[in-house]
Amino acid sequence: MLASFSAGMLKLYKRPAAWGLLLVALVLSQIFNYLVPYAGYLSADNERAAEQILASTMPEYLISNSIGGFPLFAGALALTLGVLSVGSEYSFGTLKTMLIQRPRRLTFFAGELLVLAVAVLAIVLSIFALGALTSYTIATSLSNSIAWPSLSELARGVASGWLILMTWCLLGAMLAFLFKGMAMPIGLGVVWILGIENLIVNVAAALLDFADTLQVGLPGVNAGSLVSALGGRSDAPGVNTAVDGTQATIVLVAYAVVFVLIASVALQRRDVT
Repeated sequence: MLASFSAGMLKLYKRPAAWGLLLVALVLSQIFNYLVPYAGYLSADNERAAEQILASTMPEYLISNSIGGFPLFAGALALTLGVLSVGSEYSFGTLKTMLIQRPRRLTFFAGELLVLAVAVLAIVLSIFALGALTSYTIATSLSNSIAWPSLSELARGVASGWLILMTWCLLGAMLAFLFKGMAMPIGLGVVWILGIENLIVNVAAALLDFADTLQVGLPGVNAGSLVSALGGRSDAPGVNTAVDGTQATIVLVAYAVVFVLIASVALQRRDVT
């Protein structure tokens, strides 16, 4: 497994698309969590409104700012990462060659999961680190007092953010194993995250009782609820209070396990060509 992991990390490190996804995630987090609010602070009509806007960019809100976009936009990027990492092996025809040479299918699969776990953790830590730098810069430039979240709160925030993005990433990997490619899995995954779940939550749930009950079991809804439990802004896209943080965590873990099991069965039992 270590050999598969090392090879997978090297492959991901040298893939421009992976760095592109990281860059997009960082840019989006900075624009919507710090640059837009700061511009709103500068253009606010009255001092009270300006102070309220500015307060949202301070270091004490690092956790909620960092993971606020995870249920939707960063989640879609994580799903794309999972698809690219797995689907490229089918698209380029390298999976069959690699399995013929040495590793068993489950050994390759375990190494691939570890690669994705490390990559997602790197994305989460990068977003937190850049957010901390930006919020610190804003606070010091205005001579505001600085209050950081505690280490335990930061650890919980990072772990929760990793769980959310890893769940979406595993969904992408599972779809790539099922469809043996990249185009269809990315299309289906992004449509689900940005379209279908929103329709269920915002349209069907208001009209149909079973849809209202169904929504509390959706991965995106539980991801948004977990962000909300950690102090995420209720006006952020995808953030909600449909369930509590404990249930959201359990549901996301369950989805992650199911995605892993389905992907492993697909790799184990189907032809790789």
